[in-house]
Amino acid sequence: MDGVLIINKPKGYTSHDIVNIVKKELNITKVGHAGTLDPNATGVLPVLIGNATKISKYLIEHDKVYIAELKLGEKSSTGDLEGEIIEKKSVPKLNEDQIKDTLKLFLGKQQQIPPMYSSIKINGKKAYEYARKGLKVEMEPREIEIMNISLMKFQDNIITFKVKCSKGTYIRVLCEDIAKSLGTVGLMKELCRIKVNEFDIKNSVTLDDIKNGNVQVINIEEIFKLQSCIKLNNRETKLFLNGVKLSNNKLDGLYRVYNNNVFLGLGIVSNNLLKRDVIII
Repeated sequence: MDGVLIINKPKGYTSHDIVNIVKKELNITKVGHAGTLDPNATGVLPVLIGNATKISKYLIEHDKVYIAELKLGEKSSTGDLEGEIIEKKSVPKLNEDQIKDTLKLFLGKQQQIPPMYSSIKINGKKAYEYARKGLKVEMEPREIEIMNISLMKFQDNIITFKVKCSKGTYIRVLCEDIAKSLGTVGLMKELCRIKVNEFDIKNSVTLDDIKNGNVQVINIEEIFKLQSCIKLNNRETKLFLNGVKLSNNKLDGLYRVYNNNVFLGLGIVSNNLLKRDVIII
């Protein structure tokens, strides 16, 4: 079995927990995931099965869409409900138009400082390891992009918003920054990832589905259906599979590669040469 399984991760499980469950229930050794979700976050977790683990480098770069709940008036050590409340502040009287105008300020490319409670590695250790020991280390800002952000609901000092963002965006930090712009503090109360590129929560399966054998795996060929294809003859195929670069006059880029209508995998054309990238046969 090779391909991608779109799992609707429930709260309370790490992404690694989900991988282990898939390994056990489907009796498969090679399983990975693309795009970590925190234990308290829910939603789309693409799980890579078999040879699909080889394409993770293409999936982790995808844009993502979230629905988040921002609770105003409280700030925690972790930016969400998991941490200790370290600050409380009154919430000014707000209306939906004010919130919408504030959300618009976050559109576009910008620098974001990742939270201390994150898995970013600093000197060989994950940032949260320092944080748990009460140690402070300097977190380098990263460029992120907010493509779209919109208000869904505002009630009882809780802002529910939908956001499409680039890889590497921390919604916890975004929540804190939005609260600050509104003249108060805040923390992320809930987070659900509803889309990773074209992987939509509407097409996801649950852990119960997996345990009942109800799995819908998207094959690798389907995932790259928008890429153009290159057809090789038998001689070229043998050379290609052995890692030999082949002359090719197509534009530079990633291609699906075939022999006699059999999908071999992916190849990259660069400077009129085709080289193997991901082989799945």
